[in-house]
This record gives sequence, structure tokens and C-alpha cells, in this order.
Amino acid sequence: MTDQDTSLFQMTLLHRAAAVEALLTDLLSDQPQDGEISRPPRLMAAMRHGVLNGGKRLRPFLVMESAALFGAGTPAALRVAAALECIHSYSLVHDDLPAMDNDDMRRGQPTVHRKFDEAAAILAGDSLLTYAFELIAAEATELDPGAKVALVTALARAAGIGGMTGGQALDLEAEKVKPDEAGIIRLQAMKTGALIRFACEAGAMIGNANPEDRERLAEYGSAIGLAFQLADDLLDVTADAAHMGKATGKDAAAGKATLVSLHGIDWTKRQLSGLVAQAEELLAPFGEKAALLKQAARFIAERQS
Repeated sequence: MTDQDTSLFQMTLLHRAAAVEALLTDLLSDQPQDGEISRPPRLMAAMRHGVLNGGKRLRPFLVMESAALFGAGTPAALRVAAALECIHSYSLVHDDLPAMDNDDMRRGQPTVHRKFDEAAAILAGDSLLTYAFELIAAEATELDPGAKVALVTALARAAGIGGMTGGQALDLEAEKVKPDEAGIIRLQAMKTGALIRFACEAGAMIGNANPEDRERLAEYGSAIGLAFQLADDLLDVTADAAHMGKATGKDAAAGKATLVSLHGIDWTKRQLSGLVAQAEELLAPFGEKAALLKQAARFIAERQS
């Protein structure tokens, strides 16, 4: 990736993040919406703390760029992207709880249960989860009803039993009984990869892509989803907490099996390079239109936080 390519990617990532941030700020105001009786201020404050905290908004970026690949860089794509960020943020709020990963810091700030309390964190997560589906289904999301149903179904599957929450359950089990390599890959494909795969496939769905192209984007999402988790595990071993904005070294302390712990740092770096090449090959038929998505794959593999 040239310096010019990196600059364009970083600028676009920031632009997409700012658009999502602005929409979420508006959506999570204290003002009740049509059909709502009220919005408890403390609950809303906890929700905002869990979402509006400076994340990269990578998953929303993937939704919007994948949609743009098919000529659908629309407000609807932005709303679906915001919905996905609500799901992702809820998962972090709940993962940080004492009963789960028991983290005190997230993105350099106190986690929601530390800033407020455990009950507020649970309710904030619950509210973000349910609000995500409302955002997609709402009249303001200008998509055909069939597209909305397909997106809601796909997101529910990615976030649910066979996806993210199922992966978190496997992750907790892995602290007691170490999985083998196949088990680790399955766990990571569910816990981390499922929402990233959805992000890329959702863009194709919004853009009414043909089945072959939709599957191509989904497979691209699977490749970069695995790369994201590998990079995360690598950073847990090599980065410091101040740079990451959260605790590091927790996998080793918990005795948790990861691909990094099984195969080492050099093997992991080779795997990351291979996954980037796989992602770029999947996007090759789209030519220069997919340049930013190709750069996203490299950014994910080489990220430092």
C-alpha cells in the first residue's frame, strides 16, 4: 500500500466514522421518539458511553464501502451501519462485565459497568441490541421490505446462537477446557468473524448484488474477520495496555488457547499475509472499485491497536 493509498483509506475511514458518530449521537438523544413513552436519562447516558467512545467504526465502514461497491452509497446503508455498530457496542459492554471478561477499561475509558454499575451496563447492552433491529426495520431506512427482512434475519444469525453470542459462550468454555486448532478457528469465526462477514455481505444485500457477488463479499468478510482476530491475539501478546486502551496479556494470564499461543508470532504474521492475499483475490473481479476494501484488509492485518 502506497502512502497515498494509506492516506485515502485513513481519510475515508475517518469520514465514515464521523457520519456514523453523528447519526448515533442523534439517535441516542434523550428526546423520546414516536411511540416511546420516555427515555430514562441514566440509561441513555450509559448507552452513549458504550457507543460514542471513539471506536474506529470499522464494521460500519465495511457496510458502507461494500454497499458503495454496488452503487448503493445511500442513507439506508448508513442506518444499517449504525445498527451494526449498536450490536457490536452492546457485545463489548456485556463482554466487559465481571461475569464475562471483567475489564475495567475500553478504548482508554472506564467500561460502562465501571462508569455506572453492572445493572446499567446490562440494560444499556440490552437496549442497544434491540434498538439495532428497530433501526433497520424503521420506515426511515429506505429499503424494500424484503431487503429489510433479509438484513434483520442475517444480522440476527450473525449476532446470535450460531454467531457472536455462541462464540462468546465457546470462549468462556475455552478458559476451562482448551480447544484444539479447529475449535479455536470455529470460536473465532463465530465470536469475531460473524459480524465482520455480515458487514460485508450486508453491503452487497443493500446494493442488490447477484448471489455470486454477495457470496464473494461474504467470503471476503470471513477472511478479514479471521485476520482481525489473529491481529488482535498478536497485539495481546506484543502491545502494551496504554497503546491499546485496554488490558493486554489477558489470554496468556487466563491460560486461553489462541492460534498465536499454538503456533507463535512468526507463523501468525505469515497467516495474516496469506489472509490479505486471499481477500485481495476475492475482490479482484471488481477492479479499482474495490481499492478501499483491499486496503481495509491490509489495515486490519497490520493494525497497531
